[in-house]
Amino acid sequence: MRRVLVLGGTSEARMLAARLERDSSLEVISSLAGRVREPVLPAGTVRIGGFGGVEGLTQWLRTNDIDAVVDATHPFAARITANASAAASVAGVPMLVLRRAEWVAGPRDHWHQVPDIAAAAEGVPAVGERVFLTIGRQGVAAFVECPGWFLVRAIDPPEVRMPGRSELLLARGPFTVDAEITLMLEHRIDVLVTKNSGGELTSAKLEAARVLGVPVVMVARPPLPPGVPSTADLESAVCWASEPHRR
Repeated sequence: MRRVLVLGGTSEARMLAARLERDSSLEVISSLAGRVREPVLPAGTVRIGGFGGVEGLTQWLRTNDIDAVVDATHPFAARITANASAAASVAGVPMLVLRRAEWVAGPRDHWHQVPDIAAAAEGVPAVGERVFLTIGRQGVAAFVECPGWFLVRAIDPPEVRMPGRSELLLARGPFTVDAEITLMLEHRIDVLVTKNSGGELTSAKLEAARVLGVPVVMVARPPLPPGVPSTADLESAVCWASEPHRR
């Protein structure tokens, strides 16, 4: 029986684990980072917590006789992806990155694209004063010194300082367009800050911004490690993980 490690925590990872579980020739182990207090668990065997960096993951892959790794973590989990790529290379285990497609601005969108969170914090005061911050709890600290008022939405409370004038909204997607429009109107939002994570679960905020004419500060994704194959297609990832790979 071949053993596949799925680095998860996303809806794509859960769908992949469910599909692979149907294959009786595979044993699927999903690993969650443990950053969300009450994660939605995937099918199959689940482990929660870190591996101890590149060295720890390399040893874990060898000890557990893993035949293939699929990194289906969040598109902004750059450190996890970099560690997984390095560990898989050292251990001689093939690896594929499964990433949902990026969002693309349409003709009615008003996006200010920035390379990272720091650039978003630097640029947002010039765009608006009442900010809908939807970058999760990590990175909130970058906006502490920013002027203006912030509606901060996250699944769990941030463990860092919040902006001085702010309100915390704990919520988990999916969200509807109507609900997002209502939320933005109630809080008089005049700029949305978000990461280009892609996917449908949280895309309603972009449609709401489009309808209301609210500009968006869009943080670009970090690049993947060089040489690592990737796909945005679930079926392709299922086929790749199901096929034997030379080690």
